[in-house]
Amino acid sequence: MEFKLDMMQTAAVAVVMYYLGEWIKSKFPVLQKFCIPGPVVGGIVFALVNTLLKVNGILTLSMDTTLQTPFMMVFFTTIGFTASIDLIKKGGIQVLIFWLCAAALAALQDGVGVAIANAMGANPLLGIIAGSATMTGGHGTGAAFAPMFEEMGLKGAMTAAMAAATWGLVFGSLIGGPVAKRLIEKRNLKSSVQTHANDAAATSAVEEVISYEELFKSFTIVLVAIGIGAILEKFFKGMGLTLPSYVNSMIIAAIILNVGESTGKLKVNQKCMDTIGSIGLNVFLSMALISLKLWELADVAGPMLVILVVQTVMMFCFATFITFNLTGKDYDAAVMSAGHCGFGMGATPVAMANMRSVVERFGAAPRAFFVLPIVGAFLIDFANSLIITTFVNIFGK
Repeated sequence: MEFKLDMMQTAAVAVVMYYLGEWIKSKFPVLQKFCIPGPVVGGIVFALVNTLLKVNGILTLSMDTTLQTPFMMVFFTTIGFTASIDLIKKGGIQVLIFWLCAAALAALQDGVGVAIANAMGANPLLGIIAGSATMTGGHGTGAAFAPMFEEMGLKGAMTAAMAAATWGLVFGSLIGGPVAKRLIEKRNLKSSVQTHANDAAATSAVEEVISYEELFKSFTIVLVAIGIGAILEKFFKGMGLTLPSYVNSMIIAAIILNVGESTGKLKVNQKCMDTIGSIGLNVFLSMALISLKLWELADVAGPMLVILVVQTVMMFCFATFITFNLTGKDYDAAVMSAGHCGFGMGATPVAMANMRSVVERFGAAPRAFFVLPIVGAFLIDFANSLIITTFVNIFGK
């Protein structure tokens, strides 16, 4: 029997699973301890039940995830409203360092994947599919390269890509929190924002109040930024440059914020933006997790499973020893390491969820929340495409 959920029903299930995840976290302190995001917990529970129903021939659920993208757009646009010029100046060199760090990981993922595939007598293209094409690239990049890989002789490349990307999404969500927790507690790291919390709290409490008027005004600004971002996207496409839609909205949001601050004509309520952004992220991530087709992991066998296990261990070690050290060895660097696990094995929204879960427990990390979306949502795509193409040209013949 097949049952189809429309977009509103799917969104309703996603929100319910978010609260289920939060409830499960309250009952199992270990999940809270390791900063596992609530949407991930509830979403995986639903995905597991859905898989059991399908493989046993009881029920097949199909979901309409039309609203997934709008909620994602809302979240990333609110991130753009935190990108003040002062923060950009502080994070500029960090963007370059983190970009090079992420590119190095992508190259390492392909190198390790190809090496294991060759050692086990498999097609080296499988190593790239289970490498940066789906780990750093996620479902989108994996799906983009799979048809070409199939033409080059890798049978079932699309199925393999979706299975590998699903693995990355799940495990990228699970290891990010523990990485940050270990670094923060071992080195006794503190949020720089907390250091000045007493001074900032009084001012913030007076200037930023969450009310209907403030929330609606903030939401209006978010929608305006998204709308203008769509125009900017068409402009860039006309120049032959394609960026993810939410990057364009983030750019417009940052412009609105800084023009408003410099002219004094617009004050962005960061508390309201944070509230709106949290809603967008939690609904998006819950929807992404409940729509996972975990049965595709059944197709991951032999060499591919070995590659994915090694990729997971390597991501944990890379984030702990490389990302953290190169990005400053401070609290923001630890939070960024958790985020790197998210998009280094899954997707940028997962990275943001990892970081948000960490800061909810340990304190704010504004530099991390500015640097990672720029690299994860934009810069790494260019580098990763070149890296994949290089490996394909060398090992795909």
